[in-house]
Amino acid sequence: MSEQKYASWNPWHGCTKYSEGCRFCYVYRQDEAYGSSFSSEQCRKTQNFNLPIKKKRDGTSKIEPGSIIMTCFTSDFLLKDADEWRAECWEMIKRRNDCMFYFFTKRIERFSECVPFDWGDGYDNVIVGCTCENQDRADYRLPIFADLPIKHKTVILGPMLGPVNLEKYLDGSICEVACSGESGINVRPLDYEWVLDVRRQCMNKGVPFQFHQTGAYFIKNGRMYHIPRRFQISQARKAGIDYKIVDGFIPDY
Repeated sequence: MSEQKYASWNPWHGCTKYSEGCRFCYVYRQDEAYGSSFSSEQCRKTQNFNLPIKKKRDGTSKIEPGSIIMTCFTSDFLLKDADEWRAECWEMIKRRNDCMFYFFTKRIERFSECVPFDWGDGYDNVIVGCTCENQDRADYRLPIFADLPIKHKTVILGPMLGPVNLEKYLDGSICEVACSGESGINVRPLDYEWVLDVRRQCMNKGVPFQFHQTGAYFIKNGRMYHIPRRFQISQARKAGIDYKIVDGFIPDY
């Protein structure tokens, strides 16, 4: 079996903070660390805007066929400031139907006004993740998400800021739930008990589950641990609690 190929595509960069999960956004932190001359709130097209259709000198695609393309991870694909550019992106997504495009959004209520005219019941090669950081946002966003015509849906609890009960939203349209802690300095902790409870809910409903990363501050058995950034994903993997279903889709992002 060949190893899954991944690529990153950020057609624009910069985003306006939108809800409590955005408070310590990694995009702002990275821009500050690298001394960006632009404000992190200033949305702008990147030099890689056309990456999905770019070619190498030999005429082959820069992004290999069969790749999962992690899309717009330094912004939000449904950001209003990017409305004028999104139609071009949908055209590239249609052209590259040999790849899967995966984006997360905190703005799921904008989805219907942001899709192309021929969206129908969804493109086969688009995966949409609805991000919910707490129970309040889950209760607001997930009923909207449930009613949208999307072929591949995931729920992202990241950064997870408290216990979340998802069970009533885990119908047959959700192909995965993932939990993540918050990275950075002086950020909010993730309690392992919250993660295990979401895993239990997923198992009850037969929905694949992934513990993606611990975050910088991780509580287990009442004790707080500081996890360096380079170990946050590997430590989550070592927990060994991912719940996979044969032939189910779990993007190992």
